[in-house]
Amino acid sequence: MKNLPANKLALMTGSAFLLSAAISSAHAEPTGYDQLTFQTEVKEEIANDEVRASLYKKAQASDAKSLATTLNTSINRALAIAKRYPSVTVSTGQQSTYPRYDKNDKIIGWTGQANIDLKSTDFTATSQLIADLQETLVMNNLNFGISESKEDALEQKLMTEASRAFQQQAKNLTRAWDARGYRVVSVNLNTGNNNYPRPMYSSMRADAESSSVPSQKFESGNSTVSVTANGTIELNK
Repeated sequence: MKNLPANKLALMTGSAFLLSAAISSAHAEPTGYDQLTFQTEVKEEIANDEVRASLYKKAQASDAKSLATTLNTSINRALAIAKRYPSVTVSTGQQSTYPRYDKNDKIIGWTGQANIDLKSTDFTATSQLIADLQETLVMNNLNFGISESKEDALEQKLMTEASRAFQQQAKNLTRAWDARGYRVVSVNLNTGNNNYPRPMYSSMRADAESSSVPSQKFESGNSTVSVTANGTIELNK
């Protein structure tokens, strides 16, 4: 959940309201009386448009140098394959190396793992790249979410709607309490993303008659983006 900076809260009340409130209250501080604290929320479900995946190579060797050579060679080959798919963002992920011991606590070998991470809004290209990589790497996970640009645009829209909902609720409460008006004491806007990923934890295997791994069709699912406006108003009796 993100707590938005104060400069974005201006849209909650509108510049005209802030100006009139400043003029009418003239240096006055909230009294602490006739204050109401409440929250409004708006949300929207949206189709996931970004796929994220992680694949890894795990190996063992008698010495650390041989292990590093195996892992680095495998990851370098995977990165070379990924260059054929420019619409997919590829990055090296977590890597780990640790010794194996015998019953006398003597090092008898080394085990290591190296990951690469994929991210893209091009589902077709990503699916084919994953299939290509699974000839030598193992799938660690696969999930879906909302791309940053799409989420930011939706959050901007929902912030405006949450602001209006907060103001409308303030007006409703003002009437319910038989007040002449209200002033905003504080308001916070917070965003949330309830993602519904569809993870995979095992690699796809090739058909017995095929020498390559078949690509997979993706069903990305949806996520819900929400914005809450919580704050306090003071009633003018």
